[in-house]
Amino acid sequence: MFKGQFNSKTLVATGAASGMGLLLCEKFLEYGGNAVLVDVNEKALNEHVKRLDAIYSGKVLGVVCDVRDYNQICVVRDKAVQKFNSIDVLVNLAGGAETRMCNYVGGEFCDIPIEVYDWGLDVNLRAQLYFDHAVMKQMREQKSGVIINIGSITGVEGCDREVAYSTSKSGAIAGLTKSVAQFGSKYNVRCMAVSPGPVLTRKNMADMKTLVGRAAEPIEIVNMILYLSSSYAAFMTGEHILIDGGRNIMRDKVHGDYGKYGE
Repeated sequence: MFKGQFNSKTLVATGAASGMGLLLCEKFLEYGGNAVLVDVNEKALNEHVKRLDAIYSGKVLGVVCDVRDYNQICVVRDKAVQKFNSIDVLVNLAGGAETRMCNYVGGEFCDIPIEVYDWGLDVNLRAQLYFDHAVMKQMREQKSGVIINIGSITGVEGCDREVAYSTSKSGAIAGLTKSVAQFGSKYNVRCMAVSPGPVLTRKNMADMKTLVGRAAEPIEIVNMILYLSSSYAAFMTGEHILIDGGRNIMRDKVHGDYGKYGE
């Protein structure tokens, strides 16, 4: 259904050296677009860019970026425009639960170092706002574009340990997405949020309960992102799409299981 939808379009995706970010870029290229892969992991990023450029010559760009640094984000934007002349889709996939990403084991909310929560707030919320802000400058000029912020079921449910993750994802779902959609409407720029439930980007995600009895395959989330990025969703903006296998409406969720593994 996406054949021809992304011809000559350019995607910028963060967290693109692995998982759903990488899969999204692969599919966007398959459907005729250009892909700018953004990640802090330089080695993995370069390997995937080299592999993809061998298949889609001239349509792939990799940029190393710490998404907590606004100046680096502006470099991503400028390199993307310099190579492809536009940024048509931005997807903010970089992120993760702070205690897991910072390798902090043990402790309750008030015992976890505030620096761990700072990381969670910076990567999961501030970085999305930074990217939206920087890329909107280009989309305003070209008077078109789609921005997709990534939330999480944890941003809907809450979590008594990954508090920064839950707070950040909730902010991305509600305030950030709605506000950017309101501003972008003047310039033909749409903005939506997608919140996955458990996704099999890691094996232990299968331990999170859902109403349908399984975790999502990564392609199921990527296909929704592609749909929202396409002309099929041209009448959608400011919306939040929850893809959680019915987890949020379950009646028998076990206390303490909420958001255990993060995104």
